[in-house]
Amino acid sequence: MIEFLVRVTLLGFICFVFWWASVASLSIVMNLSVMAGGPLVVFPVTWLGRRILDRNQTAVSWITMFVHFAVGVLVGVPIVRAFVTHQDWSDRLLPVPSEIGSVFVIVTGAACFLTVANLALKGLGAPGIVLSRKLAVDWLYAWTRNPMVLAALAWFLSLGIWFQSLLFVLWVLVLFAPALLFFVKVYEERELEIRFGTSYLEYKSRTPMLLPRRPRA
Repeated sequence: MIEFLVRVTLLGFICFVFWWASVASLSIVMNLSVMAGGPLVVFPVTWLGRRILDRNQTAVSWITMFVHFAVGVLVGVPIVRAFVTHQDWSDRLLPVPSEIGSVFVIVTGAACFLTVANLALKGLGAPGIVLSRKLAVDWLYAWTRNPMVLAALAWFLSLGIWFQSLLFVLWVLVLFAPALLFFVKVYEERELEIRFGTSYLEYKSRTPMLLPRRPRA
Protein backbone atom coordinates (compact mmCIF):
# COMPACT_ATOMS: atom_id res chain seq x y z
CA MET A 1 0.00 0.00 0.00
CA ILE A 2 2.80 2.41 0.89
CA GLU A 3 4.63 1.63 -2.35
CA PHE A 4 1.44 2.24 -4.33
CA LEU A 5 0.94 5.63 -2.70
CA VAL A 6 4.55 6.58 -3.40
CA ARG A 7 4.12 5.57 -7.03
CA VAL A 8 0.97 7.66 -7.36
CA THR A 9 2.71 10.65 -5.76
CA LEU A 10 5.70 10.35 -8.07
CA LEU A 11 3.44 9.94 -11.08
CA GLY A 12 1.58 13.11 -10.11
CA PHE A 13 4.89 14.94 -9.72
CA ILE A 14 6.03 13.80 -13.16
CA CYS A 15 2.75 14.94 -14.72
CA PHE A 16 3.26 18.36 -13.13
CA VAL A 17 6.86 18.54 -14.41
CA PHE A 18 5.76 17.57 -17.92
CA TRP A 19 3.02 20.21 -17.84
CA TRP A 20 5.55 22.82 -16.74
CA ALA A 21 7.92 21.75 -19.51
CA SER A 22 5.13 22.16 -22.07
CA VAL A 23 4.25 25.73 -21.08
CA ALA A 24 7.54 27.16 -19.77
CA SER A 25 9.18 29.97 -21.72
CA LEU A 26 12.89 29.17 -21.81
CA SER A 27 15.75 30.89 -23.54
CA ILE A 28 17.39 29.10 -26.45
CA VAL A 29 20.44 28.31 -24.34
CA MET A 30 18.34 26.93 -21.46
CA ASN A 31 16.17 24.91 -23.81
CA LEU A 32 19.19 23.34 -25.50
CA SER A 33 20.75 22.66 -22.09
CA VAL A 34 17.63 20.78 -20.98
CA MET A 35 17.39 18.79 -24.20
CA ALA A 36 21.07 17.82 -24.20
CA GLY A 37 21.61 17.60 -20.45
CA GLY A 38 18.66 15.32 -19.63
CA PRO A 39 19.76 12.39 -21.82
CA LEU A 40 23.39 12.82 -20.75
CA VAL A 41 22.51 12.65 -17.04
CA VAL A 42 20.73 9.34 -17.71
CA PHE A 43 24.14 7.66 -17.98
CA PRO A 44 25.39 8.39 -14.43
CA VAL A 45 21.91 7.86 -12.94
CA THR A 46 21.68 4.46 -14.63
CA TRP A 47 25.17 3.51 -13.48
CA LEU A 48 24.41 4.57 -9.90
CA GLY A 49 21.08 2.72 -9.95
CA ARG A 50 22.80 -0.43 -11.14
CA ARG A 51 25.36 -0.27 -8.32
CA ILE A 52 22.64 0.24 -5.71
CA LEU A 53 20.60 -2.61 -7.22
CA ASP A 54 23.51 -5.03 -7.14
CA ARG A 55 24.10 -4.28 -3.46
CA ASN A 56 20.42 -4.39 -2.41
CA GLN A 57 18.74 -7.03 -4.55
CA THR A 58 15.97 -7.65 -2.03
CA ALA A 59 14.75 -4.07 -2.53
CA VAL A 60 14.52 -4.34 -6.31
CA SER A 61 10.94 -3.00 -6.48
CA TRP A 62 11.70 0.20 -4.54
CA ILE A 63 15.01 0.85 -6.28
CA THR A 64 13.51 0.30 -9.72
CA MET A 65 10.60 2.60 -8.91
CA PHE A 66 12.90 5.54 -8.13
CA VAL A 67 15.27 4.79 -11.02
CA HIS A 68 12.36 4.57 -13.47
CA PHE A 69 10.89 7.86 -12.33
CA ALA A 70 14.29 9.59 -12.37
CA VAL A 71 14.99 8.40 -15.91
CA GLY A 72 11.42 9.25 -16.88
CA VAL A 73 11.96 12.87 -15.89
CA LEU A 74 15.42 13.06 -17.46
CA VAL A 75 14.20 11.87 -20.87
CA GLY A 76 10.59 13.01 -20.62
CA VAL A 77 11.24 16.72 -20.10
CA PRO A 78 13.63 16.93 -23.09
CA ILE A 79 11.06 15.06 -25.19
CA VAL A 80 8.36 17.57 -24.25
CA ARG A 81 10.69 20.51 -24.96
CA ALA A 82 11.72 18.98 -28.29
CA PHE A 83 8.08 18.55 -29.25
CA VAL A 84 6.94 22.07 -28.33
CA THR A 85 9.99 23.85 -29.80
CA HIS A 86 10.60 21.80 -32.95
CA GLN A 87 9.48 24.70 -35.12
CA ASP A 88 12.57 26.59 -33.98
CA TRP A 89 14.74 23.91 -35.59
CA SER A 90 13.45 24.51 -39.11
CA ASP A 91 16.72 25.82 -40.54
CA ARG A 92 17.64 22.28 -41.60
CA LEU A 93 14.75 20.66 -43.45
CA LEU A 94 14.51 17.02 -44.44
CA PRO A 95 13.59 16.58 -48.13
CA VAL A 96 10.72 14.27 -47.23
CA PRO A 97 7.04 15.23 -47.62
CA SER A 98 5.37 15.73 -44.24
CA GLU A 99 2.51 13.49 -45.41
CA ILE A 100 4.89 10.54 -45.46
CA GLY A 101 6.03 11.44 -41.96
CA SER A 102 2.44 11.56 -40.74
CA VAL A 103 1.86 8.03 -42.03
CA PHE A 104 5.00 6.85 -40.21
CA VAL A 105 3.79 8.54 -37.02
CA ILE A 106 0.46 6.71 -37.18
CA VAL A 107 2.02 3.31 -37.94
CA THR A 108 4.74 3.55 -35.29
CA GLY A 109 2.27 5.01 -32.79
CA ALA A 110 0.06 1.96 -33.30
CA ALA A 111 3.12 -0.24 -32.78
CA CYS A 112 3.82 1.54 -29.47
CA PHE A 113 0.25 0.87 -28.35
CA LEU A 114 0.52 -2.80 -29.29
CA THR A 115 3.75 -3.23 -27.31
CA VAL A 116 2.13 -1.71 -24.21
CA ALA A 117 -0.91 -3.97 -24.64
CA ASN A 118 1.39 -6.96 -25.16
CA LEU A 119 3.25 -6.27 -21.90
CA ALA A 120 0.03 -5.64 -19.99
CA LEU A 121 -1.60 -8.87 -21.18
CA LYS A 122 1.40 -11.19 -21.09
CA GLY A 123 3.53 -9.58 -18.37
CA LEU A 124 0.70 -8.28 -16.19
CA GLY A 125 2.38 -4.91 -15.77
CA ALA A 126 2.21 -1.29 -16.88
CA PRO A 127 5.34 0.58 -18.03
CA GLY A 128 6.50 3.09 -15.41
CA ILE A 129 3.57 2.30 -13.10
CA VAL A 130 3.57 -1.38 -12.10
CA LEU A 131 6.42 -3.83 -12.59
CA SER A 132 5.47 -6.83 -14.70
CA ARG A 133 4.59 -9.87 -12.60
CA LYS A 134 5.37 -12.32 -15.40
CA LEU A 135 8.08 -12.44 -18.02
CA ALA A 136 6.57 -11.41 -21.36
CA VAL A 137 8.02 -13.71 -24.03
CA ASP A 138 5.15 -14.08 -26.50
CA TRP A 139 3.82 -12.13 -29.50
CA LEU A 140 6.04 -9.10 -30.14
CA TYR A 141 8.33 -10.08 -27.27
CA ALA A 142 9.14 -13.32 -29.07
CA TRP A 143 10.81 -11.32 -31.85
CA THR A 144 12.80 -8.87 -29.70
CA ARG A 145 13.31 -8.36 -25.97
CA ASN A 146 12.53 -4.65 -26.25
CA PRO A 147 9.75 -4.08 -28.79
CA MET A 148 8.51 -1.08 -26.78
CA VAL A 149 11.90 0.63 -26.99
CA LEU A 150 12.16 -0.14 -30.71
CA ALA A 151 8.66 1.19 -31.38
CA ALA A 152 9.29 4.33 -29.29
CA LEU A 153 12.52 5.13 -31.14
CA ALA A 154 10.76 4.58 -34.47
CA TRP A 155 7.93 6.88 -33.36
CA PHE A 156 10.29 9.70 -32.39
CA LEU A 157 12.18 9.37 -35.65
CA SER A 158 8.83 9.47 -37.44
CA LEU A 159 8.02 12.70 -35.62
CA GLY A 160 11.25 14.19 -36.91
CA ILE A 161 10.33 13.18 -40.47
CA TRP A 162 6.83 14.62 -40.00
CA PHE A 163 8.35 17.88 -38.71
CA GLN A 164 10.83 17.72 -41.63
CA SER A 165 13.48 18.56 -39.04
CA LEU A 166 16.96 17.13 -39.54
CA LEU A 167 18.03 18.49 -36.14
CA PHE A 168 15.15 16.67 -34.42
CA VAL A 169 16.16 13.39 -36.06
CA LEU A 170 19.81 13.94 -35.09
CA TRP A 171 18.77 14.69 -31.51
CA VAL A 172 16.93 11.35 -31.35
CA LEU A 173 19.85 9.42 -32.85
CA VAL A 174 22.74 11.14 -31.05
CA LEU A 175 21.30 11.83 -27.57
CA PHE A 176 17.94 10.21 -26.89
CA ALA A 177 18.50 6.75 -28.37
CA PRO A 178 21.93 6.10 -26.77
CA ALA A 179 20.64 7.17 -23.34
CA LEU A 180 17.58 4.93 -23.59
CA LEU A 181 19.54 1.92 -24.85
CA PHE A 182 22.19 2.37 -22.15
CA PHE A 183 19.48 2.36 -19.49
CA VAL A 184 17.90 -0.78 -20.92
CA LYS A 185 21.18 -2.64 -21.27
CA VAL A 186 22.81 -1.64 -17.98
CA TYR A 187 19.86 -1.40 -15.58
CA GLU A 188 16.72 -3.04 -16.92
CA GLU A 189 18.38 -6.26 -18.05
CA ARG A 190 20.01 -6.69 -14.66
CA GLU A 191 16.73 -5.94 -12.88
CA LEU A 192 14.97 -8.61 -14.95
CA GLU A 193 17.75 -11.11 -14.22
CA ILE A 194 17.23 -10.55 -10.50
CA ARG A 195 13.45 -10.87 -10.63
CA PHE A 196 13.06 -13.73 -13.12
CA GLY A 197 16.39 -15.58 -12.82
CA THR A 198 17.14 -18.41 -15.22
CA SER A 199 13.89 -17.97 -17.16
CA TYR A 200 15.04 -14.50 -18.23
CA LEU A 201 18.57 -15.70 -19.01
CA GLU A 202 17.13 -18.42 -21.27
CA TYR A 203 14.84 -15.88 -22.94
CA LYS A 204 17.78 -13.49 -23.34
CA SER A 205 19.93 -16.18 -24.98
CA ARG A 206 17.37 -16.89 -27.72
CA THR A 207 15.89 -13.43 -28.36
CA PRO A 208 17.73 -10.37 -29.74
CA MET A 209 17.90 -7.22 -27.62
CA LEU A 210 16.43 -4.81 -30.16
CA LEU A 211 16.37 -5.70 -33.85
CA PRO A 212 13.60 -8.27 -34.48
CA ARG A 213 14.37 -11.83 -35.52
CA ARG A 214 12.01 -14.67 -36.32
CA PRO A 215 11.44 -16.72 -33.13
CA ARG A 216 13.34 -19.94 -32.98
CA ALA A 217 11.29 -23.10 -33.19
